[in-house]
Amino acid sequence: MGETSDPRYQDLTRDQLYAALREEALYVADESGRHFTAPVWVSEFGIGAGETGAAARTWFDNLTAYLAARDTDFAYWPLVGWSTDPQGRPAGDDWALLRYDAAGRRTGILDGADWRAEAWNRMLAAPERTGPVPAVDAWHMLTTDHADAVRSLRTRAAGDWDSGARKAVCPDGERLLGVSHTQGRGLCTGTGTGGDLRSAGEGQSVVRDERYVPADGDWATGYRKLQCPRDQFLIGYSLRGATVSAALCVPARHPLGSTGRTVWFDRGDNRPPADPGGEFAQGAYQGECAPPSTRPGSPLPPASGTWAGPTRCSAARCDVLLGMRPDDGSVVLGAGFA
Repeated sequence: MGETSDPRYQDLTRDQLYAALREEALYVADESGRHFTAPVWVSEFGIGAGETGAAARTWFDNLTAYLAARDTDFAYWPLVGWSTDPQGRPAGDDWALLRYDAAGRRTGILDGADWRAEAWNRMLAAPERTGPVPAVDAWHMLTTDHADAVRSLRTRAAGDWDSGARKAVCPDGERLLGVSHTQGRGLCTGTGTGGDLRSAGEGQSVVRDERYVPADGDWATGYRKLQCPRDQFLIGYSLRGATVSAALCVPARHPLGSTGRTVWFDRGDNRPPADPGGEFAQGAYQGECAPPSTRPGSPLPPASGTWAGPTRCSAARCDVLLGMRPDDGSVVLGAGFA
């Protein structure tokens, strides 16, 4: 009961097993510089000392070799168990690495006769990394699929900045650097700014219109634009349904530049080489400014206040903010000062 027809791990070849392990979990630790990068701890796995099946034994050898080669942290289950019941009858935990009977006698991988000892000792003797973890660039994905994604403690402390809307805000110390053509996803990072770009004060600007777009700064003629105030940059956005409601901007700790380029992604991805930060909107086109640009804008709803489909971010300008083409409802997102 409850068993599926899917192959078990022991039915896979060595290469198939390694591919499955990476696809299902270990890619998170293997790929650095992504919004999903994190340590992985494998818990829990085990096999019986009395196992005689060739497939099961081969699986154990392959798995422990994989963990050893990648210095992957793990938990074995169980480490210690009984080889007999309280009355001394054989009824113990065959999977335990060390087993004790009712008289206190031990059997297991330390006692010479356990076939698992070779693979276990090879795994424990493998080279391992120790010491402080090197500092790396941080990346985070924003999504409002099911709830708010306000990752900034400073923003939370300031209260609700767009009541009734779903809100997404980058973690403290980061800024919005990428957006998706659909799905309303965002990509945040703190790389390239030498620390937190935000000023020490708690000021912020909720932008809903074009009041901050300079008369001589129309970088997308025919588009409606939403722009952060001078020397502020974008850390968040809000949505009502599929329509963007507002942009959240905060002051920078130093003056920001004013030159840049327009990045279009309405017909395909437009991202820096190697896609820094990783895939953040599976199935949607993604636009991303190259670090260390900062993004002072976010999508704007159509002038009519209605929306016929999902928000579509079509382009990004990596120096000013964002706009929308009224004739087709597409949105242009401007991203950061160079």
